[in-house]
Amino acid sequence: MTTSASGIPIRPTGRFVLSHPAHFIAFGFGSGLMRPAPGTAGTLAALPIYWALAPRLTDLQFLGVIVALFVIGIWACGRTGRALGVPDHGGMVIDEIVAYLLVLFMIPREFLWQAAGFVLFRAFDIVKPTPIRHFDRTVKGGFGVMLDDLLAAFYTLLVLAVWRRAITGGLI
Repeated sequence: MTTSASGIPIRPTGRFVLSHPAHFIAFGFGSGLMRPAPGTAGTLAALPIYWALAPRLTDLQFLGVIVALFVIGIWACGRTGRALGVPDHGGMVIDEIVAYLLVLFMIPREFLWQAAGFVLFRAFDIVKPTPIRHFDRTVKGGFGVMLDDLLAAFYTLLVLAVWRRAITGGLI
């Protein structure tokens, strides 16, 4: 269980999430309330968003959505972290949503690629290899919350590009 700076257990409720737009966004539109794995639920929440938007938007528009959500996520996570007294509460999953949307945007629109992207992204987000762990520990506030997942997305895309190159000789 997550605790505040004063050691008080923090288990946000639906009421908290709905009490301010920043909390609703930071908690991934409610997906961050899922237990026991809110980060996984947040990552999965990116799929219907991707499936709804990708066919309707140009690549540039979709990237614009990702950038806008990243900036909004910085604000939402900063405000929500302050309200909870926990700068990077596990239920704040807009970072997973935005980062996995970037992965989905960059890989082929096939189930195998999306599944591999999901597994790799979750692994990198959980394990936090260097330098992700460094940035997770040193960069604070809403930007820090969003940054480590962006780096996990980069690692995911790098591994998938190497895999594709090794298997097919092509690039993503």
